[in-house]
Amino acid sequence: MAIFGARKFLSRTFSTLSPEPLRVCIVGSGPAGFYTAEKMLKTHQGSQVDIIDRLPTPYGLVRSGVAPDHPETKNVINQFSRVAQNGRCSFLGNITLGSSVSLAELRELYHVVVLAYGAESDRVLGIPGEDLQGVHSAREFVWWYNGHPDGANLDPDLKSTDTAVILGQGNVAFDVARILLQPTSELATTDIASHALTALEQSSIRKVYLIGRRGPVQAACTAKELREVLGIRDLYIHIKEADLKITPADEEEMKNSRIHRRIYELLSKAAIAGPSQPRSGQRELHFVFFRQPDRFLESYGNKGYVSAVHLEKTALKGVGPGKQIAMGTGQFEDLACGIVLKSIGYKSVPVDGLPFDNQKGVVPNIKGRVLSDNSGDPTLLENGLYVCGWLKRGPTGIIGTNLYCADETVASVSEDLEQGVLASTTSLPKPGRGGLLQILDDRNIRVVPFSAWEKIDEEEKRLGSLINKPREKLTKWDDLLKAATE
Repeated sequence: MAIFGARKFLSRTFSTLSPEPLRVCIVGSGPAGFYTAEKMLKTHQGSQVDIIDRLPTPYGLVRSGVAPDHPETKNVINQFSRVAQNGRCSFLGNITLGSSVSLAELRELYHVVVLAYGAESDRVLGIPGEDLQGVHSAREFVWWYNGHPDGANLDPDLKSTDTAVILGQGNVAFDVARILLQPTSELATTDIASHALTALEQSSIRKVYLIGRRGPVQAACTAKELREVLGIRDLYIHIKEADLKITPADEEEMKNSRIHRRIYELLSKAAIAGPSQPRSGQRELHFVFFRQPDRFLESYGNKGYVSAVHLEKTALKGVGPGKQIAMGTGQFEDLACGIVLKSIGYKSVPVDGLPFDNQKGVVPNIKGRVLSDNSGDPTLLENGLYVCGWLKRGPTGIIGTNLYCADETVASVSEDLEQGVLASTTSLPKPGRGGLLQILDDRNIRVVPFSAWEKIDEEEKRLGSLINKPREKLTKWDDLLKAATE
């Protein structure tokens, strides 16, 4: 049997259910998936909810996206684990939508399918040199230091250069900058992956440049993230005085956004708080505004590797009340570096049988109801198919944003049930979990239920306790699956 204890788990769960429950499958076990499951269980008392994920580990970006030095943000895992332990809910890991089981099969097996698998790819700039060695996406780098099994082999070269360029000034960019610059002694007691900690301890990076297309008023980070990076011990901060000059249009933006005003105030204060020059060997963080990448330049001495970013200067142009966009000016400059991390946005990936808006990177939907195409016609619905999280609205917001997103999607499910849009459980029984497990068993897919994840969790915590860490993440697929069976 390829399913780790799943049959026993299945019989225990079925005994608590009515003969024909509403069978719901949620694809993706990150915040969007778990908030949807929690709301479904509360709203529909007779429902049976299965959460499937391609990883053997649950929690999505809470595990693989939240920075290791933000343990308080990960406390939401306690809430999600209670959901998974509900007698009417199951987590089934190591199941890949599209290869382990198709979307069409899930729709046959369940009354309701909610896609909440997020964004596991990256936007691209589409400029020359983007494929050079040393140019990475921030997502890849985050997966690497967080021990995601698909990121463990990234092996970024942090030894051959003292300068890193980060494109973007959102929260992910600030996380990456903080990981590169803060003392490794402060990371050593977090759940950072050991391979990343070792590489950072041996890192030659001393200068990090955060590049933004617009100005300090438009920086996309939160005040909390900015304060944290500005508060790194013994760090030299550099911001050009000219970049802090504001226009009436900037004033208008700040008047409409308390967050933007606070960001600007923090940056202005940081610009004058420290010395005018760094000490020898001191780590440096440079905020660079009004620049956009035009191309990546190849090293002469190290063919195939990046040596600089060719930047175009920008200027802001008003496109409406309180909104400005960056426009190229035709003036250029080069910024030498040995590694580039592109923090320009995550991108969702479509699967066969799923309508997808490639331009927006989302599934076309109305309040979580999946539409058959991108026309926006509300009558062209994919009955029984719903969406939540980044796949629904794009890669924006914080963990809590998914709570409201899930509420809206579940409300749509409830309305569709009440109005008869969805077939009733009595008129159209569905096999649900039993049918899914049978298909996966026939295909020899090794399913990891929540009880097996708990074994992984226990082993990671045991290994962590030996080296004064909250956990030592298992970063290879084989190690994760082995721990799940022991």
